[in-house]
Amino acid sequence: MPSSSWLLVSVVIFLTILNPAESEPRTDSFIYGGCSQAKYSPNSVYESNINSLLTSLVNSATYSTYNNFTIMGSSSQDTAYGLYQCRGDLSMPDCTNCVARAVSQIGTLCGNAYGGALELQGCFVKYDNNKFLGVEDKTVVLKKCGPAMGYDTELLERRDALLAGLGSGGGPYRVGGSGKIQGMAQCVGDLSLSECQDCLGSAIQELKSNCGTAVSGDMFLAKCYVRYAAGGVDDQYRGGGGGRGGFSSSSGGSGRSSSDDAEKALAITVGLLAGVAVLIVFAAFLRKAFGGKGK
Repeated sequence: MPSSSWLLVSVVIFLTILNPAESEPRTDSFIYGGCSQAKYSPNSVYESNINSLLTSLVNSATYSTYNNFTIMGSSSQDTAYGLYQCRGDLSMPDCTNCVARAVSQIGTLCGNAYGGALELQGCFVKYDNNKFLGVEDKTVVLKKCGPAMGYDTELLERRDALLAGLGSGGGPYRVGGSGKIQGMAQCVGDLSLSECQDCLGSAIQELKSNCGTAVSGDMFLAKCYVRYAAGGVDDQYRGGGGGRGGFSSSSGGSGRSSSDDAEKALAITVGLLAGVAVLIVFAAFLRKAFGGKGK
């Protein structure tokens, strides 16, 4: 193969390594977060208990997709309750990474707050000093609806069939599809099967009531969620607004933060500049090599 061809192949391979294409949606992108209004004092007993709790969540996520912990304090105010849960289709490495990212983010988002909750695409983390483990909670946390599907009655019928299937039974994590419509649902692992059914039934009812004929919809209650979209849930959903009863909430309009986008843009720029540098170096080398032979 001529040297010039090797140059082209080398640059293509180099740029591909620096800027790989994203083949899958990110599981650690932000959906919503909320923090209690009440704050604890720095260096308090509760702060120490929360740190122990969050460490336990991250450690447990290396071998289990769901777990909950209670760190007892000398008083009820100092007792910390917490749990994490990964999406039912995540591998253990992805679960571990997602929970670690969630714990890191919730520490920043809810500094010194007695309670906090954070939902990422692939996992959920929550803690509080009020006992919530094993308690069904159907508070609407976040809702988002896509544009109307118009007069596509077939698509609407498929959507209704999908939602009926998601709410008809099974385990805590459910997925389904009907033609172009795909969906998923999941309950938090501390709910019983009957409580899960009740929670998902309420989520589906809220979803249909709020989103009507929308091509996509997401309804997150405090202990379960239901999501659907034409073309796939992960491709359609990229964060959104919402509220949390008793919590101040924040949510992203995009599944990737601005810093993520900036990092990606920087990586692309660096890759292009590096490719140009390689071209210059190889061109200089070839010019010197062939120039030397011609003398």
